[in-house]
Amino acid sequence: MSKEVSIHSWPSSYYINSEKRWASGILSLTRTTLRFTSEEKQENLTSLRLSRIMEIKMESSSLIFGALTVLEQGNIKHWFGSLRPCRTTVFHVLEHFWRERLLSPTEPQGAEAPLSKGQELIGLVSGAQRRLEDTGKVLNHQGEQFDNMIQGLDKIESDLSVADKLLSELEGPPWWPFGKLPWKSHQEAKSEAAAKGPYTKGSGKGQKVILSIPAIISRLGNSENMKPGSLIVSVSSLEVRDANGQLLHCFEKEEVDDIHVHNPYEISVRQRFIGKPDICFRVLSARMTEALSVLEMQYKKKVEITRDYAAFQATLATTPGSPEGGGNIWSAGLGKDTEVPVEVPAGELAQLQLQVLQPTVTEAEAQELKQMLQQLKNLALEAETELERQDEALDLLSCSTDHTTMNINRHTSRMRKLL
Repeated sequence: MSKEVSIHSWPSSYYINSEKRWASGILSLTRTTLRFTSEEKQENLTSLRLSRIMEIKMESSSLIFGALTVLEQGNIKHWFGSLRPCRTTVFHVLEHFWRERLLSPTEPQGAEAPLSKGQELIGLVSGAQRRLEDTGKVLNHQGEQFDNMIQGLDKIESDLSVADKLLSELEGPPWWPFGKLPWKSHQEAKSEAAAKGPYTKGSGKGQKVILSIPAIISRLGNSENMKPGSLIVSVSSLEVRDANGQLLHCFEKEEVDDIHVHNPYEISVRQRFIGKPDICFRVLSARMTEALSVLEMQYKKKVEITRDYAAFQATLATTPGSPEGGGNIWSAGLGKDTEVPVEVPAGELAQLQLQVLQPTVTEAEAQELKQMLQQLKNLALEAETELERQDEALDLLSCSTDHTTMNINRHTSRMRKLL
């Protein structure tokens, strides 16, 4: 079996039942496996596939010492103690990846047959289609905002034309014998409402959710308090919520200073302040790859690849059976776990030769791939059309804004002369 890259690891101890003793070492979690490596001999004392785990619990050893137990198929229980930074943190992370592994519809469970080449291609195209659909949602909402801004500018232009008529009357021969004009306050209130109108309308739709993923949340510097929650990516913000859906913090889009990508499953989001501590949340999720493509598109230069991620990707590239080069960097953690037999029994040689002669992609899989690629093409063409329309809208907005600014400055100068 290929050795997968570790997503997270913790110093701990493992109870060796055959020797009736505890051994210290490192507990490591990969995408599909939980394993314990001894500190003395650097050997794997146990390796558990997440799909074979039946239960993960927090229990007490000898009724005193807190421990974490993992129940494997066959009613085999494994004990882990002395967990650092704390038992609760390790429990939340393991349970999250274990449940997501079981609920994932795209990955084989247990010792089932590996995916064929056609199925792998279908999975890759399906992932690309989901990313393009997310991009389309963002473009659609951005187009709605442009339309709202154009409508707001049209309303401002209409109000300015009314103001121009009123100013023209006031600039004529003086006919009002009193110092105060009765419609002045009313006209100012109307102008303020017109100026605020487009922004108020846009803010009501700013919370449109693109995607929401379950995650393990912690504040910077508080690794002992990692708790289940969720990360919600909307068009105008990033929301971090707890397991009950209560809002822990909302990062407005313009307030996000940097997003550090530590590995394909873990990021940290930071908002900097002057004179007080920064707000930084660390987010760990088995489905983080779904969010990374959207975050990269929305926040662009604010997304930074850390050295940890570079080391993660380098280790993955040297792992047998892992994807090498090309493709989306966010899919680096999605390599399939393959098992290569050392030798083939004589009775299975004919069956192996028959499998080699079979086509790698069946006719049904080819037809499904053809349909999916056609859908991708249609989505890409729609995105291109929307981008062209938004380019035209941006040009119109730029011209209208310049014209409106010029009119406002001119009217302001005329009103000052009247005062």
